[in-house]
Amino acid sequence: MANNWWEIQVLCDPDLEDIFFLRLESFGCRGTASEIKGHSCLVLAYLPQEKAQLLDLAALSLLLRQDALCVNMPIPAVQWSLIEEEDWSTSWKKHWKPEELGDRFLINPAWLPIPETDRIVLRLDPGAAFGTGAHPTTQLCLEALEMRLGFEETEPTIADIGCGSGILSIGAILLGAKKLYAVDTDTLAVRSTRRNRDLNKIPDQKLVTKLGSVERVKQLISEPVDGIVCNILAEVIIDLIPQMDAIAKPSTWGIISGVLLEQAKPVADTLEQNGWVVATLWRRQDWCCFNIRRS
Repeated sequence: MANNWWEIQVLCDPDLEDIFFLRLESFGCRGTASEIKGHSCLVLAYLPQEKAQLLDLAALSLLLRQDALCVNMPIPAVQWSLIEEEDWSTSWKKHWKPEELGDRFLINPAWLPIPETDRIVLRLDPGAAFGTGAHPTTQLCLEALEMRLGFEETEPTIADIGCGSGILSIGAILLGAKKLYAVDTDTLAVRSTRRNRDLNKIPDQKLVTKLGSVERVKQLISEPVDGIVCNILAEVIIDLIPQMDAIAKPSTWGIISGVLLEQAKPVADTLEQNGWVVATLWRRQDWCCFNIRRS
């Protein structure tokens, strides 16, 4: 029998979309999507039934209302219902189309034919993992990888901390990275990264995917990595920054995102305190991306 999922629907002002995505992600939702409905935005999010009870969903609804009130925006309409896994997989997929990102990428859903294009095609089926390319932080990271790898003559070894769907790891390989170590503390994300690695015909010895975090990367590598990519929540990033020294060398660079503009200062302060310099800070909507190097 198929597993049941909660489908959470949030009808809100379009300016609340990014804030609500962050709230839903931190609540544990997966496979988020959105579409414009007239002057409003419909945000859809999916959560395994066993991860939340009705009281949890009611509490989430209150948090979304508070988020809107804190920025003086209209209160959203929130509702939820149970759907089976087959319905879940088709519900969010119908909202996702091929998308050009940066100067070089075309993110193509795995279930759609590959269109004629001069771009690098990255096939993706995120399943229950975060990372479709639709979120500003993923876009910023891919664009930063384009800038970093597009001008390097070397073939760097990179660690992707919190790999999600594997979109950044696969993107880095397609741009010329020599080897990727992709880790995540979520078993579903690890499974998704492996599936997407296979979709893009990348050998498993070139994109090594394991359950864990920085400590797991340390166990896997024989020498420090050339680059670190990390696109997760700011609170988690702040905790991970002191650990990154264990896998870095004096020339290691990093791309850090998943950070709201209001969270940028504590992240930057923590980076500086741990021997990193913020080379550039890119912004998209309410999100930012740090391009960093060792001091």
